[in-house]
Amino acid sequence: MIVTYTIEHHMRFAYAKPARDSVMTLYVCPIRDRAQLLREFSVRTEPDGALFEFNDSFGNTGHFLDRPRKHEHLDATTRSVVEVGPLPSTPARLGDGAWEALQGIVASVELWPMVHPSHFIDWTPALDEFQTAHDITATDDPLVSTRNLCTTLYRVLEYAPGETRVDSPIERILETGRGVCQDYAHLMAAILRGWGIPCRYVSGYLGPPTAGVAKCESHAWVECWFPGIGWIGFDPTNDTEGDERHIRVAVGRDYADVPPTRGTFRGAGGSMLETEVIIERGPG
Repeated sequence: MIVTYTIEHHMRFAYAKPARDSVMTLYVCPIRDRAQLLREFSVRTEPDGALFEFNDSFGNTGHFLDRPRKHEHLDATTRSVVEVGPLPSTPARLGDGAWEALQGIVASVELWPMVHPSHFIDWTPALDEFQTAHDITATDDPLVSTRNLCTTLYRVLEYAPGETRVDSPIERILETGRGVCQDYAHLMAAILRGWGIPCRYVSGYLGPPTAGVAKCESHAWVECWFPGIGWIGFDPTNDTEGDERHIRVAVGRDYADVPPTRGTFRGAGGSMLETEVIIERGPG
């Protein structure tokens, strides 16, 4: 099934006092690949000015802007039209020799960064304790092990907006058992990389389940690489595999590689970010 989405993502940085020399990188352009077709994409900003497009080392499309004059706020609004699907079905299991096949391929240039520690994803004693407490172990099949882990995290963790921040380490959700999609993704990736399964962080959106318009938020999940299959998405926040609702924007080792916005400015006051995401799902 092919599903069409129209996405409007509005971001406003409101400054306590007038700011200048605002410099910002945006990762808000949906991915173009065999599973996802980007029909339209546009960005407008206030204050207006030049916008520079680039491709990063993970293949993501980013945008860079610089607004030197004084301004009381900085707005960025994107509009995307995306087609997702059809997605191939995945097997129940990989079969004999899958773990050995993984060991033979993880040293490749593409996969090596996704099986080693990164800024938000690392091995800690608390991670060992968490796995022991919840009887989390790898089975004889990498794909089955990943599905089991996705279900376990969904079952034992509590989705709690405001419990963590964008820069919270995985120790925070390990301590409280509470967090948001970003924390779920970081924790799942940490365990999978410890098992030797290449795992990357995905930022994007979760579209509405039926045709219509819905107010949504940015979302995060993981994709894992398996021999003979390639990259497969897993969403531990919702205990699902990647499907036609998962609109992919960028991939990286973790959140630090692909935040929707990252920047700085000159000014005496602080700033507050307000966001709004509206997604229209077409019929089909």
